[in-house]
Amino acid sequence: LATLVSVVSFLVMLYLFFTSIELMSAAFRMSGRGLAEQLLNTASDPIAGLLIGFLATSLLQSSSTTTTIVVGLVASDALTIQLAVPIIMGANIGTTTTNTVVSMGYVTRLAEFERAFAASTVHDFFNLIAACAILPVEMLFHPVERSAVFLQSVFAGAGGMSLASPLKIIVRPLSDVVAGLIPSTFPLLVIALALLFVALRGMMKIMQGAVLERMGGLFDRVLFRNDAASFSLGMVTTAAVQSSSATTSLVVPLAGTGVLTLRQIFPYTLGANVGTTITAILASFSTASPAAVVVAFAHLTFNVLAIAVFYPLKAIPLWLAEKIGSLAARTKASS
Repeated sequence: LATLVSVVSFLVMLYLFFTSIELMSAAFRMSGRGLAEQLLNTASDPIAGLLIGFLATSLLQSSSTTTTIVVGLVASDALTIQLAVPIIMGANIGTTTTNTVVSMGYVTRLAEFERAFAASTVHDFFNLIAACAILPVEMLFHPVERSAVFLQSVFAGAGGMSLASPLKIIVRPLSDVVAGLIPSTFPLLVIALALLFVALRGMMKIMQGAVLERMGGLFDRVLFRNDAASFSLGMVTTAAVQSSSATTSLVVPLAGTGVLTLRQIFPYTLGANVGTTITAILASFSTASPAAVVVAFAHLTFNVLAIAVFYPLKAIPLWLAEKIGSLAARTKASS
Protein backbone atom coordinates (compact mmCIF):
# COMPACT_ATOMS: atom_id res chain seq x y z
CA LEU A 1 0.00 0.00 0.00
CA ALA A 2 2.83 2.38 0.88
CA THR A 3 4.44 1.76 -2.50
CA LEU A 4 1.14 2.40 -4.29
CA VAL A 5 0.71 5.69 -2.43
CA SER A 6 4.26 6.68 -3.35
CA VAL A 7 3.70 5.87 -7.03
CA VAL A 8 0.40 7.81 -7.14
CA SER A 9 2.02 10.74 -5.34
CA PHE A 10 4.90 10.69 -7.82
CA LEU A 11 2.48 10.75 -10.77
CA VAL A 12 0.63 13.71 -9.22
CA MET A 13 3.92 15.58 -8.76
CA LEU A 14 4.90 14.69 -12.32
CA TYR A 15 1.60 16.09 -13.60
CA LEU A 16 2.18 19.32 -11.67
CA PHE A 17 5.74 19.43 -13.03
CA PHE A 18 4.55 19.28 -16.66
CA THR A 19 1.72 21.72 -15.90
CA SER A 20 4.22 24.23 -14.50
CA ILE A 21 6.29 24.02 -17.70
CA GLU A 22 3.14 24.55 -19.80
CA LEU A 23 2.24 27.56 -17.61
CA MET A 24 5.73 29.00 -18.11
CA SER A 25 5.31 28.60 -21.86
CA ALA A 26 1.88 30.26 -21.68
CA ALA A 27 3.32 33.16 -19.69
CA PHE A 28 6.09 33.73 -22.22
CA ARG A 29 3.69 33.41 -25.13
CA MET A 30 1.45 36.17 -23.71
CA SER A 31 4.09 38.77 -24.42
CA GLY A 32 6.61 36.80 -26.41
CA ARG A 33 5.00 35.42 -29.56
CA GLY A 34 4.44 38.77 -31.27
CA LEU A 35 7.91 39.92 -30.28
CA ALA A 36 9.39 36.62 -31.48
CA GLU A 37 7.74 36.99 -34.87
CA GLN A 38 9.06 40.56 -35.15
CA LEU A 39 12.54 39.33 -34.24
CA LEU A 40 12.43 36.58 -36.84
CA ASN A 41 11.39 39.08 -39.48
CA THR A 42 14.44 41.27 -38.76
CA ALA A 43 17.08 38.64 -39.55
CA SER A 44 19.51 40.28 -41.97
CA ASP A 45 22.50 37.90 -42.02
CA PRO A 46 23.35 34.38 -40.73
CA ILE A 47 24.98 35.56 -37.48
CA ALA A 48 21.99 37.76 -36.68
CA GLY A 49 19.73 34.87 -37.61
CA LEU A 50 21.49 32.57 -35.12
CA LEU A 51 21.11 35.12 -32.30
CA ILE A 52 17.50 35.89 -33.24
CA GLY A 53 16.62 32.18 -33.29
CA PHE A 54 18.08 31.86 -29.79
CA LEU A 55 16.21 34.91 -28.46
CA ALA A 56 12.91 33.97 -30.10
CA THR A 57 13.01 30.43 -28.71
CA SER A 58 14.00 31.69 -25.26
CA LEU A 59 10.88 33.88 -25.37
CA LEU A 60 8.59 31.15 -26.67
CA GLN A 61 10.20 28.29 -24.70
CA SER A 62 9.67 26.03 -27.71
CA SER A 63 11.99 25.36 -30.63
CA SER A 64 9.09 23.60 -32.37
CA THR A 65 7.05 26.84 -32.23
CA THR A 66 9.96 28.93 -33.50
CA THR A 67 10.61 26.53 -36.36
CA THR A 68 6.91 26.41 -37.24
CA ILE A 69 6.82 30.23 -37.40
CA VAL A 70 9.93 30.19 -39.60
CA VAL A 71 8.27 27.63 -41.88
CA GLY A 72 5.29 29.98 -42.23
CA LEU A 73 7.52 32.98 -42.95
CA VAL A 74 9.41 31.09 -45.64
CA ALA A 75 6.15 29.82 -47.14
CA SER A 76 4.96 33.44 -47.44
CA ASP A 77 8.30 34.60 -48.93
CA ALA A 78 8.97 36.82 -45.90
CA LEU A 79 12.19 34.95 -45.15
CA THR A 80 14.78 33.19 -47.33
CA ILE A 81 15.98 29.64 -46.79
CA GLN A 82 19.57 30.89 -46.33
CA LEU A 83 18.50 33.04 -43.36
CA ALA A 84 16.05 30.46 -42.01
CA VAL A 85 18.73 27.78 -41.49
CA PRO A 86 20.83 29.77 -38.94
CA ILE A 87 17.63 30.82 -37.15
CA ILE A 88 16.87 27.13 -36.66
CA MET A 89 20.38 26.56 -35.31
CA GLY A 90 19.78 29.33 -32.79
CA ALA A 91 16.41 27.81 -31.87
CA ASN A 92 18.21 24.62 -30.87
CA ILE A 93 20.23 26.61 -28.32
CA GLY A 94 17.29 28.63 -27.00
CA THR A 95 15.15 25.58 -26.20
CA THR A 96 17.54 24.48 -23.44
CA THR A 97 16.86 27.40 -21.07
CA THR A 98 13.97 25.59 -19.35
CA ASN A 99 16.35 22.87 -18.12
CA THR A 100 18.47 25.43 -16.28
CA VAL A 101 15.40 26.85 -14.52
CA VAL A 102 14.44 23.33 -13.40
CA SER A 103 17.93 22.69 -11.97
CA MET A 104 17.50 25.70 -9.66
CA GLY A 105 15.04 23.63 -7.65
CA TYR A 106 18.07 21.88 -6.14
CA VAL A 107 19.99 25.01 -5.22
CA THR A 108 19.66 24.34 -1.47
CA ARG A 109 21.31 20.90 -1.77
CA LEU A 110 24.80 21.41 -3.15
CA ALA A 111 25.61 17.84 -4.25
CA GLU A 112 22.27 17.45 -5.99
CA PHE A 113 22.49 20.97 -7.44
CA GLU A 114 25.89 20.20 -8.95
CA ARG A 115 24.56 17.08 -10.69
CA ALA A 116 21.30 18.74 -11.77
CA PHE A 117 23.03 21.86 -13.12
CA ALA A 118 25.53 19.77 -15.08
CA ALA A 119 22.66 17.70 -16.53
CA SER A 120 20.77 20.86 -17.51
CA THR A 121 23.75 22.45 -19.28
CA VAL A 122 25.17 19.49 -21.21
CA HIS A 123 22.38 20.03 -23.76
CA ASP A 124 23.29 23.74 -23.96
CA PHE A 125 26.96 23.03 -24.56
CA PHE A 126 26.32 20.46 -27.27
CA ASN A 127 23.89 22.71 -29.16
CA LEU A 128 26.15 25.76 -28.78
CA ILE A 129 29.28 23.94 -29.97
CA ALA A 130 27.40 22.37 -32.87
CA ALA A 131 25.89 25.67 -34.03
CA CYS A 132 29.16 27.61 -33.76
CA ALA A 133 31.07 24.92 -35.68
CA ILE A 134 28.52 24.15 -38.40
CA LEU A 135 27.32 27.71 -39.14
CA PRO A 136 30.57 28.84 -40.86
CA VAL A 137 30.59 25.63 -42.94
CA GLU A 138 26.92 26.17 -43.83
CA MET A 139 27.62 29.75 -44.91
CA LEU A 140 30.33 28.52 -47.28
CA PHE A 141 29.12 25.15 -48.56
CA HIS A 142 25.44 24.82 -47.45
CA PRO A 143 25.51 21.11 -46.45
CA VAL A 144 22.40 21.46 -44.26
CA GLU A 145 20.41 23.24 -46.96
CA ARG A 146 21.53 20.82 -49.70
CA SER A 147 20.57 17.80 -47.62
CA ALA A 148 17.22 19.37 -46.80
CA VAL A 149 16.55 20.09 -50.48
CA PHE A 150 17.25 16.44 -51.28
CA LEU A 151 14.84 15.25 -48.56
CA GLN A 152 12.21 17.68 -49.81
CA SER A 153 12.48 16.15 -53.28
CA VAL A 154 12.04 12.68 -51.79
CA PHE A 155 8.90 13.71 -49.90
CA ALA A 156 7.53 15.97 -52.65
CA GLY A 157 3.77 15.71 -52.83
CA ALA A 158 3.31 14.56 -49.24
CA GLY A 159 -0.05 15.74 -47.94
CA GLY A 160 -0.63 17.76 -44.81
CA MET A 161 -0.56 15.79 -41.58
CA SER A 162 -0.96 16.65 -37.93
CA LEU A 163 0.06 14.96 -34.71
CA ALA A 164 -1.68 15.56 -31.40
CA SER A 165 0.52 15.85 -28.32
CA PRO A 166 -0.79 13.59 -25.54
CA LEU A 167 1.12 15.64 -22.98
CA LYS A 168 -0.61 18.85 -24.01
CA ILE A 169 -3.99 17.10 -24.06
CA ILE A 170 -3.43 16.06 -20.45
CA VAL A 171 -1.99 19.26 -18.99
CA ARG A 172 -3.72 21.90 -21.13
CA PRO A 173 -7.09 21.83 -19.29
CA LEU A 174 -5.54 22.83 -15.94
CA SER A 175 -3.02 25.25 -17.45
CA ASP A 176 -5.74 26.92 -19.55
CA VAL A 177 -7.92 27.41 -16.45
CA VAL A 178 -5.05 28.97 -14.49
CA ALA A 179 -3.96 31.13 -17.45
CA GLY A 180 -7.57 32.25 -17.90
CA LEU A 181 -7.85 33.30 -14.26
CA ILE A 182 -4.50 35.13 -14.37
CA PRO A 183 -4.20 36.77 -17.81
CA SER A 184 -1.00 38.63 -16.92
CA THR A 185 2.53 37.51 -17.71
CA PHE A 186 4.45 38.20 -14.48
CA PRO A 187 1.94 36.77 -11.93
CA LEU A 188 1.44 33.70 -14.13
CA LEU A 189 5.19 33.20 -14.37
CA VAL A 190 5.52 33.46 -10.57
CA ILE A 191 2.79 30.84 -10.11
CA ALA A 192 4.43 28.59 -12.71
CA LEU A 193 7.81 28.79 -10.96
CA ALA A 194 6.24 28.19 -7.54
CA LEU A 195 4.40 25.15 -8.89
CA LEU A 196 7.61 23.93 -10.51
CA PHE A 197 9.57 24.04 -7.26
CA VAL A 198 6.71 22.40 -5.28
CA ALA A 199 6.56 19.58 -7.85
CA LEU A 200 10.34 19.19 -7.87
CA ARG A 201 10.52 19.04 -4.10
CA GLY A 202 7.74 16.45 -3.99
CA MET A 203 9.37 14.35 -6.71
CA MET A 204 12.74 14.62 -4.98
CA LYS A 205 11.39 13.35 -1.64
CA ILE A 206 9.54 10.46 -3.26
CA MET A 207 12.48 9.48 -5.48
CA GLN A 208 14.83 9.43 -2.49
CA GLY A 209 12.58 6.89 -0.77
CA ALA A 210 11.31 3.44 -1.66
CA VAL A 211 10.35 4.40 -5.21
CA LEU A 212 13.97 5.23 -6.04
CA GLU A 213 15.10 1.79 -4.88
CA ARG A 214 12.48 0.04 -7.03
CA MET A 215 12.73 2.26 -10.13
CA GLY A 216 16.48 2.79 -10.16
CA GLY A 217 16.97 -0.55 -11.90
CA LEU A 218 14.31 0.27 -14.51
CA PHE A 219 16.09 3.48 -15.52
CA ASP A 220 19.63 2.15 -15.24
CA ARG A 221 19.25 -1.34 -16.73
CA VAL A 222 16.36 -0.83 -19.18
CA LEU A 223 15.50 2.70 -20.33
CA PHE A 224 19.04 4.12 -20.20
CA ARG A 225 21.00 0.87 -20.44
CA ASN A 226 23.15 2.12 -23.35
CA ASP A 227 23.51 5.10 -25.67
CA ALA A 228 21.21 3.65 -28.33
CA ALA A 229 18.42 3.04 -25.82
CA SER A 230 18.81 6.52 -24.31
CA PHE A 231 18.85 8.17 -27.74
CA SER A 232 15.77 6.24 -28.91
CA LEU A 233 13.87 7.07 -25.72
CA GLY A 234 14.63 10.79 -26.09
CA MET A 235 13.67 10.82 -29.76
CA VAL A 236 10.41 8.85 -29.45
CA THR A 237 9.26 10.62 -26.28
CA THR A 238 9.92 14.09 -27.69
CA ALA A 239 8.28 13.27 -31.03
CA ALA A 240 5.21 12.04 -29.13
CA VAL A 241 4.81 14.98 -26.72
CA GLN A 242 6.21 17.57 -29.16
CA SER A 243 8.24 19.38 -26.51
CA SER A 244 11.97 18.88 -26.07
CA SER A 245 11.86 21.37 -23.17
CA ALA A 246 9.51 19.06 -21.26
CA THR A 247 11.27 15.80 -22.03
CA THR A 248 14.80 17.06 -21.35
CA SER A 249 13.68 18.88 -18.20
CA LEU A 250 12.25 15.62 -16.91
CA VAL A 251 15.67 13.96 -16.65
CA VAL A 252 17.20 16.83 -14.65
CA PRO A 253 15.56 15.66 -11.37
CA LEU A 254 16.70 12.10 -12.15
CA ALA A 255 20.27 13.38 -12.42
CA GLY A 256 19.94 15.55 -9.32
CA THR A 257 18.85 12.62 -7.16
CA GLY A 258 21.52 10.35 -8.61
CA VAL A 259 19.24 7.97 -10.52
CA LEU A 260 20.96 8.79 -13.82
CA THR A 261 24.48 9.89 -14.65
CA LEU A 262 25.43 12.74 -16.95
CA ARG A 263 26.86 10.16 -19.36
CA GLN A 264 23.46 8.40 -19.57
CA ILE A 265 21.52 11.64 -20.06
CA PHE A 266 23.67 12.98 -22.91
CA PRO A 267 22.44 10.66 -25.72
CA TYR A 268 18.87 11.15 -24.48
CA THR A 269 19.14 14.90 -25.13
CA LEU A 270 20.50 14.20 -28.63
CA GLY A 271 17.46 12.04 -29.32
CA ALA A 272 15.25 14.88 -28.10
CA ASN A 273 16.95 17.19 -30.62
CA VAL A 274 15.86 14.88 -33.44
CA GLY A 275 12.40 14.18 -32.03
CA THR A 276 11.50 17.86 -31.72
CA THR A 277 11.81 18.36 -35.51
CA ILE A 278 8.68 16.31 -36.27
CA THR A 279 6.25 19.18 -35.49
CA ALA A 280 7.69 21.58 -38.05
CA ILE A 281 8.04 18.84 -40.68
CA LEU A 282 4.35 17.98 -40.37
CA ALA A 283 3.42 21.67 -40.38
CA SER A 284 5.47 22.25 -43.53
CA PHE A 285 3.64 19.50 -45.43
CA SER A 286 0.39 21.42 -45.00
CA THR A 287 1.82 24.64 -46.54
CA ALA A 288 2.23 23.18 -50.05
CA SER A 289 5.44 25.26 -50.20
CA PRO A 290 8.62 23.38 -51.23
CA ALA A 291 10.75 26.08 -49.56
CA ALA A 292 8.89 25.62 -46.25
CA VAL A 293 9.43 21.85 -46.41
CA VAL A 294 13.13 22.47 -47.05
CA VAL A 295 13.35 24.63 -43.91
CA ALA A 296 11.59 22.01 -41.80
CA PHE A 297 13.95 19.30 -43.04
CA ALA A 298 16.88 21.65 -42.42
CA HIS A 299 16.10 21.43 -38.71
CA LEU A 300 16.34 17.65 -38.95
CA THR A 301 19.47 17.58 -41.13
CA PHE A 302 21.27 20.08 -38.89
CA ASN A 303 20.63 17.94 -35.82
CA VAL A 304 21.65 14.73 -37.59
CA LEU A 305 24.84 16.38 -38.89
CA ALA A 306 25.62 17.77 -35.43
CA ILE A 307 25.25 14.33 -33.87
CA ALA A 308 27.37 12.67 -36.59
CA VAL A 309 30.18 15.18 -36.03
CA PHE A 310 30.09 15.80 -32.29
CA TYR A 311 28.80 12.58 -30.74
CA PRO A 312 32.29 11.06 -31.17
CA LEU A 313 33.59 14.22 -29.46
CA LYS A 314 31.10 13.93 -26.59
CA ALA A 315 33.89 14.25 -24.03
CA ILE A 316 33.94 18.01 -24.74
CA PRO A 317 30.32 18.92 -23.78
CA LEU A 318 30.41 16.38 -20.92
CA TRP A 319 33.58 17.94 -19.50
CA LEU A 320 32.22 21.46 -19.88
CA ALA A 321 28.94 20.51 -18.16
CA GLU A 322 30.77 18.86 -15.27
CA LYS A 323 32.99 21.91 -14.82
CA ILE A 324 30.11 24.39 -14.91
CA GLY A 325 28.14 22.22 -12.48
CA SER A 326 31.09 22.13 -10.08
CA LEU A 327 31.62 25.89 -10.45
CA ALA A 328 27.94 26.62 -9.79
CA ALA A 329 27.98 24.48 -6.65
CA ARG A 330 31.18 26.10 -5.35
CA THR A 331 29.80 29.58 -6.06
CA LYS A 332 26.62 28.73 -4.14
CA ALA A 333 28.60 27.26 -1.25
CA SER A 334 30.74 30.38 -0.89
CA SER A 335 27.80 32.79 -1.04
